[in-house]
Amino acid sequence: MSCGRLLTSTLLKARGQPVAVKYGKVGKTTTPLRETTMPLPLGPTEAHDAILKVVRRTWGFDSLLPLQEEAVRAGLDRRDSLVVLPTGGGKSLCYQVPPLLTGRTDIVVSPLISLMKDQVDGLLANGYPAAALHSAQDAGERAAAERFIASGDCRLVFVSPERLVTAWFLQTVENLGIHTFAVDEAHCISHWGHDFRPEYRQLAILKERLTGTSMHAYTATATERVRSDIIDQLGLEDPAVLVGRFDRPNLIYRLIPRLDLKDQVREVLSRHAGEAVIIYCISRKDTEKLAAVLSADGHRAACYHAGLESEERNRTQEAFANARLDVVVATVAFGMGIDRSDVRCVIHAAMPKSVEHYQQETGRAGRDGLEAECVLLHSPADPLKWRGVLERGAAELEGNGDGLEASLQLLDGIRRFCTPGRCRHRSLTEYFGQTYELPSTADGCGACDVCLGETEGLVDGSSDAQMILSCVARTGERFGMGHVVDVLRGADTERVRSLGHHQLSTWGLLKGRDKKEVLNLAIQILDQGLMERTGGEYPVLFLNEVSIEVMRGKRAVQLVPVRVKRARTTAREASSWEGVDRDLFESLRGLRTELAGARGVPPYVIFSDASLRDMARKKPSSPDEFLDIHGVGEKKLATLGAAFLARIREYEEGPAQATIENP
Repeated sequence: MSCGRLLTSTLLKARGQPVAVKYGKVGKTTTPLRETTMPLPLGPTEAHDAILKVVRRTWGFDSLLPLQEEAVRAGLDRRDSLVVLPTGGGKSLCYQVPPLLTGRTDIVVSPLISLMKDQVDGLLANGYPAAALHSAQDAGERAAAERFIASGDCRLVFVSPERLVTAWFLQTVENLGIHTFAVDEAHCISHWGHDFRPEYRQLAILKERLTGTSMHAYTATATERVRSDIIDQLGLEDPAVLVGRFDRPNLIYRLIPRLDLKDQVREVLSRHAGEAVIIYCISRKDTEKLAAVLSADGHRAACYHAGLESEERNRTQEAFANARLDVVVATVAFGMGIDRSDVRCVIHAAMPKSVEHYQQETGRAGRDGLEAECVLLHSPADPLKWRGVLERGAAELEGNGDGLEASLQLLDGIRRFCTPGRCRHRSLTEYFGQTYELPSTADGCGACDVCLGETEGLVDGSSDAQMILSCVARTGERFGMGHVVDVLRGADTERVRSLGHHQLSTWGLLKGRDKKEVLNLAIQILDQGLMERTGGEYPVLFLNEVSIEVMRGKRAVQLVPVRVKRARTTAREASSWEGVDRDLFESLRGLRTELAGARGVPPYVIFSDASLRDMARKKPSSPDEFLDIHGVGEKKLATLGAAFLARIREYEEGPAQATIENP
């Protein structure tokens, strides 16, 4: 008996249900004879009440976020849909509610094992019947999951795209009468998305293989081009296209010229002591160096990249998810599988390779809806470095010209985003094709470096540009940027003297200026096309026609001054703590950590920071009052209410004796 037939037989026996044998063009298939509970036709008011009731009972939310109800209705009606909501916008709830209301079993396509595990842990904590099938399970765990799925009591099954499209799993899906599929991280199916994965393109077989299949695609970041590609690749038929607001008003964006990476990262971390922080670097070596520096500084930090052994990567990811690490320094290989809701800061140690990547990676901050900071430390050299990486990658993959073109277009988008002068929230919103609506109570967005007055605008850099270009000319257009900068700063090195460059008229013109500052100005000039650089391992600077115009004073040059203002506290940061007893909040955090450790789940599965702040603000004293806390449903009231009410009561009766525990 084949693997597929054996699993099918096991599932059907576990269900204890008769089997009907059908013969068709594809061959013999077996289908269990079972009733599927489908919703009766409901009017808008009835549907709204039913949805809100199950959401309140299961998740403890009193209201729905924008477009959630429309997405849930598409799932209930089994109408194909494409749902684009920002991270923290409640995408998961959209595919979790329909099977709970209808009593059916749905499939969720998820790209990472860790992501599946986190979602299943969170659902089970809320009393929601869910399971996952993945390669990290042992034989016993897999058999238990299969029995649970076959019983008909499981509402959601999480699988990878590779597993879903295997012949044996498709046969099993068909036998169980499953016809509704949610595709998470759906941007992975598009060449024009920021994380293209070829295995996602195989999902189109679902429409071909399974008659009456309903497909629902979910993503946080998709331009109009990517949305069209998702619809085409998945074969969505007359889909409900629901696109939410891309803006994340709780995120504070700061884009800062990179001068001294270590000191700048230290300064940002000083604002987030003991809080969860993700730092993204371009190279593996950079992650290791920076993690070592931060560990030596006393931070609970570790690095993460694809070159590490899988066991070490898993240890780091689990330690961060379970709050045993505060800081992870990582390449883009880290993050998609992290569902930790209390990440208070995301730092980019260099420019990412697209606005989509930036939106996705910064979206891992503040998923609980509370304020979070996103700092991008950038240099004009970053796009040049990324271009080299992308071109080398394309060269290794013959016939990948379209992919390289798409990647370079995305890179140009993030380069433009990093230029100063425009509100960051507005720029991001408009990049994704939406109109930005300014908050009525703030000067600008009130949550980015531009609107907070922390940035330096463009200034006349013609004089600096003339000196730098003249030095390139005087050194014969035969040297790289490092040597030109040394000459400009009046470096008294053996190489400078041996070449006689200490006798040039440009030697020491920028003496007293910091080396990183001069290098940054030179890169800005290069990036603006005012001079050029050869390729190869040792690139050389040379002039062009525009260079001559600048040197003769016929073209003005504007540059960003390499100065950084200190960050300000935003109004949102101050208001989010209003009325919160911080000592009680810390005590509740300690209790959350204890309970999470005892149950073997991440702390955010117990309660989010938003729930703990609500408790420390309202200080409930009875089960009914505890049920009114944000994020408290009936299951969590039953399993966790007594412990948290006792801690609050202990604190209120004797604050001086309350146990304040650090996570």
